[in-house]
Amino acid sequence: MPEQSKTLLFAPGGRAASGFLPHLPLPGTIPDNHVAIADMADAFGVTHRTLHFYEEKGLLAADRMGPMRVYGLEDIRRMTVINACREIDMPIAEIQDLMEALTAAKSQEEAARIFANALHARKRELSAQQSILRRQMQRISELLESAAEGDKSQNAALTPLHLSPIETKCLGFMAEGYPANRIATMMDMDLTAVLTLESDIIRKFNGHNRFQAVAKAVLMGFVSAD
Repeated sequence: MPEQSKTLLFAPGGRAASGFLPHLPLPGTIPDNHVAIADMADAFGVTHRTLHFYEEKGLLAADRMGPMRVYGLEDIRRMTVINACREIDMPIAEIQDLMEALTAAKSQEEAARIFANALHARKRELSAQQSILRRQMQRISELLESAAEGDKSQNAALTPLHLSPIETKCLGFMAEGYPANRIATMMDMDLTAVLTLESDIIRKFNGHNRFQAVAKAVLMGFVSAD
């Protein structure tokens, strides 16, 4: 018989309901038994406060070993699903709806179908956002080109812009549309450090936000327009 990922999903107050989870790989750095909150946070790259927030929303339910919060295998599996959803910026309300649907799943196959449907729905949302962002980027490019044409002499006098290797790498990820938390994971940096890095890049390109900075970087040849 195939292994089932049956789990207990907890509502606020600790009430449990049986359900199934989709098969997702667990973090390689975490044991498949009870782990302390610090190990849980490190394995998933989140803060203690984030785990507390998920508990408040009824998505996780830590056990207690004296004064210490600990998480079992089923909590680790739930966190794997939650973390995957957060990596694609799925809103917390949608994650709650997804976990409730998984709670009601009667089989592993149904849980896999529910999860796949949620991913397809999120993909459609992101595609729509991508279309909007492309139009905005195009408009920003047009405005920047217009400003450049109207002030060529001033642009010629500007000091050449220089990016460090780490800024260039971060800019590339920004241009690909990755959010700051995802960039932090890919660059193995703290989220605060990445946010500071993005702010420096935006300032260097004299932009008001990351989209303006990326658009100007494309025009200046720092990022490929493809």
